[in-house]
Amino acid sequence: MAPSPRTSSRQDATALPSMSSTFWAFMILASLLIAYCSQLAAGTCEIVTLDRDSSQPRRTIARQTARCACRKGQIAGTTRARPACVDARIIKTKQWCEMLPCLEGEGCDLLINRSGWTCTQPGGRIKTTTVS
Repeated sequence: MAPSPRTSSRQDATALPSMSSTFWAFMILASLLIAYCSQLAAGTCEIVTLDRDSSQPRRTIARQTARCACRKGQIAGTTRARPACVDARIIKTKQWCEMLPCLEGEGCDLLINRSGWTCTQPGGRIKTTTVS
């Protein structure tokens, strides 16, 4: 027995494929736009997570995770207390103060074991940053 050709008596049967292709074209364009917008521009960073722990008196421990899209020869680092792409040589040699991690007016000093740096404010307050 041969299959019988399907015919439809619905009036919108011919409009459905047209509407469907328009819908899918819109969905593809929307997904491309979302994918494009989620990409970082080369040489930029964004903070993904930021956690603060103030459970100890006179001490706040902050941990942050950043996502960076660095150019060739660069790596994620810190400039002016913000995540930034810095020269990879600075990270490899642990010369942290060369990436200018402190705010304007603060002094930068390496920790003795080069595991991080301190930023000293004019009032004497010290912020210590360690690299893990």
